[in-house]
Amino acid sequence: MAQMDLKKYQPYIIIGVIVLFTLLTLWTRGIPSEGLVTAEGVNLLGNDPWYSLRQVEQTVANFPNYAWFDAMTLYPNGDTIYWGPLFVQIISALCVLAGATARPEIMAVASWVPPLMAAAMVPVVYLLAKKIADWKTGLIAAGLIAVIGSNYAYRSLFGFVDHHIAETLFSTIFVLAYVVALLATRDISLSRKDLETLKIPVITAALAGIAYLLGLFNMPTMILFALIVAAFTLVQFLLDFFQDRSSDYLVLVNAVVFGVAIIGMAAFGFPHPGIGLSLYSVGHVIVYAVLIAGTLALYGLSAILKGRPKYYYPAALAAVAALAVAVLFIALPDIYNLLVSSLISFFGERPVTTTVQEARAWSFAAAWATFHWGLVLAAGGAAALLWQNRERVNPAHVFVLIWTGIILASTAAHVRYEYYLAANIALLAAVFAGAVIDTTWKDVARLLGKGSGGKASSSPGTVEKQEEPARKGKKGGKGPEVRKAKVPPKDHPDYLKVGAFAAVVIVTLLFAGTSLQGNLALATSAKYGGIDSQWMEALEWMGENTPDPGVDYYAIYDRNTFTYPKESYGVMSWWDYGHWITFISKRIPNNNPFQHGVAGPNGSSTYFVSTSEEAANRILDAIGTRYVVTDIQLDTGKFHAPATWADPDAGVERFQPYFLVPVGAGSTNYQPMPFNSQEYYLTMISRLHNFDGSMTDPSSQVLYVEYREEGAANTSLPVITRTEQMNATAGAAAVEAYNRNAPAGSGATLLNMYYQYQGDSILQPLERVPALQHYRLVHETPQNVYGNVGEDGPDLKAVKVFEYVPGATIRGEGIIEVPIVTNTGREFTYQQESVNGTFVVPYATSGWSGEVQATGPYRNAGTGQTFDVTEEDILQGRTIN
Repeated sequence: MAQMDLKKYQPYIIIGVIVLFTLLTLWTRGIPSEGLVTAEGVNLLGNDPWYSLRQVEQTVANFPNYAWFDAMTLYPNGDTIYWGPLFVQIISALCVLAGATARPEIMAVASWVPPLMAAAMVPVVYLLAKKIADWKTGLIAAGLIAVIGSNYAYRSLFGFVDHHIAETLFSTIFVLAYVVALLATRDISLSRKDLETLKIPVITAALAGIAYLLGLFNMPTMILFALIVAAFTLVQFLLDFFQDRSSDYLVLVNAVVFGVAIIGMAAFGFPHPGIGLSLYSVGHVIVYAVLIAGTLALYGLSAILKGRPKYYYPAALAAVAALAVAVLFIALPDIYNLLVSSLISFFGERPVTTTVQEARAWSFAAAWATFHWGLVLAAGGAAALLWQNRERVNPAHVFVLIWTGIILASTAAHVRYEYYLAANIALLAAVFAGAVIDTTWKDVARLLGKGSGGKASSSPGTVEKQEEPARKGKKGGKGPEVRKAKVPPKDHPDYLKVGAFAAVVIVTLLFAGTSLQGNLALATSAKYGGIDSQWMEALEWMGENTPDPGVDYYAIYDRNTFTYPKESYGVMSWWDYGHWITFISKRIPNNNPFQHGVAGPNGSSTYFVSTSEEAANRILDAIGTRYVVTDIQLDTGKFHAPATWADPDAGVERFQPYFLVPVGAGSTNYQPMPFNSQEYYLTMISRLHNFDGSMTDPSSQVLYVEYREEGAANTSLPVITRTEQMNATAGAAAVEAYNRNAPAGSGATLLNMYYQYQGDSILQPLERVPALQHYRLVHETPQNVYGNVGEDGPDLKAVKVFEYVPGATIRGEGIIEVPIVTNTGREFTYQQESVNGTFVVPYATSGWSGEVQATGPYRNAGTGQTFDVTEEDILQGRTIN
């Protein structure tokens, strides 16, 4: 009776557990709201979420229209929007329904959408696991997806308003729908007699097509799931052929799913030209048509070879594939590039990839840190599915395995796909746990029953077979089957199975508990995330104190007809900060976190590592820059990024070379250490941020280094053989003297230790650094990166804003200087050495109302002559007599 009651209430119990897991997901994802919500809105996490909010504001103002071109980024060209409107329009619709029109309200509504999508993953994963296995597996999977961590958890936190969690949600919905379609159609026949039976299969396949479109309208990366379907189709046709099974269902499912996708894409339109798959182009239709045609070709080939030796089919497939690739390469190179080169590019890696954290390759250490015991369980789940399909293949299982394999390969190539892989790990871990529990439950039940003194009970719905007594052999002897006595009697548990049950339960709980603990720590730390206060201060200042660029922040413009007004201009900074500039300052960055405007002769990377002001100025002139924003991170920890983007082959070596240094005196052990060369101090980022554009003489002490070119410890790095602290003049002379007669393979140079900004070596050039003539500091943030120091200590601010100006020309020789006091009260003297009998100076000594002020006239240090320079002189590029 108790079992019958339990069976009666089982659906309600399942729903209740799913609701609890859903609420747990919402709670953990919502923890950051305690610290991120302010009177001004939400201090969003990361970089891209700020642009998503920019899009939401723009869409709410023009609802339901969506901008495929944005004039408020990537000056002077504007940028194409290459992802879909679904995520932004979901948020915008919620804002419209909630009446959220002000920025703080819009930010609050938007910030809850990622947690809600993560919560929606719980029932979706439950249904998928139930279709793959059973309801118990579904509940385990739902619980695991509720707590699984790292990239998946972070990208679904309150405040991380980006389409990543939507990618995971809608792609998993597609997988669920495709699995349902496979299970509904696997026994159908395409003969005319059975047309009536195709109704449900066609409907389920059409729903899978709609699910695919939802994922596609969120992000073109959904094309990856077309690749998954293509790989699955090929493998399943082979399996079906070897098992003499009809593959009619594959034809039906793929034709309907991608027929719907083609129709939907055609109705959606093609906002992007060309055939690139990273955009919404006609290339998607071509790929879906090729996938359908390929499915039909596989079907036709299997029909032709039916009854032939089994190896004929794979051999014919290999031959046809090779021929098709050759024909495409020769006759249709555009289609070849679309299908083949895009695939190679997707899984490939370039040197600059290492500068983008989410695009780096996945390491085993990172994988274990993210999924730890889930990796072991998921491997067991994959093995369980393979075992279950050893006799008769379930196409849904094959699809899940191939889906996992391709997502795993994607994650190995680019760590960002961890948030896709979370669904696979949760599903397969649950499959393994569920399979082990099913296999071992009877023995666990016997153990529990025996331990309680009663008869062992079985799992609900099972009926125990009565054990037959051992039969006697002739003359009362034991028969041969007595050898089976090692198998425990039916009323005694198999302790090996009980142990397996306990081990899997413990590991699953360990995985879930560790993941939940990590999520709580992640969510708690995120409360203190968002934009650094120094950047917020600088960008708010910029929005209030720089000229309006003349572009309507909320307007939707047509790329083909839009032109920038005369008063518009760009803001140069590193790409990490582009969206912050757009959203907070409502100014137009020259590059952005899509890595657009970074590379090339006029890219920000080339600009920041340029050691020539003339070359740097040509870049700003070409892209219409008026302001340059620098920060301590780009100056130190992120410096490798522009160096690598500017020259992927050489990287940072030119500016911060590595040498092997003995670990201790007389030691034969070496460790690689970075140093700053003079080239680093000559870069634009260093001259601006470290020296305020002023001429700077070398520090009193530099490091003289002698080194041997051939490396030690199997490296190509040079080995330092001698060091000595010297003054700059003596050091330069010693380098010249040593190199004049240096032994082969040896050399000498001047270096400074690389300390990031924990030490002040970034402020100590090795030789004189010339002044910048066309850059003036107009604002700096209050924080000193060296902390609270005395009057004689260094005072370097976290973020600085410079204006690029024509400058006024003063005739003269020697060195000219002017005292400057900044908005924070910091004082410094701007100095410049004449070039060809002239000075070009950037600061006005009168007529300037900015925060950073000259407190006196320009003075020639040699002659004592003074000069007054007006703001008009600076902006008009006049010559002062």
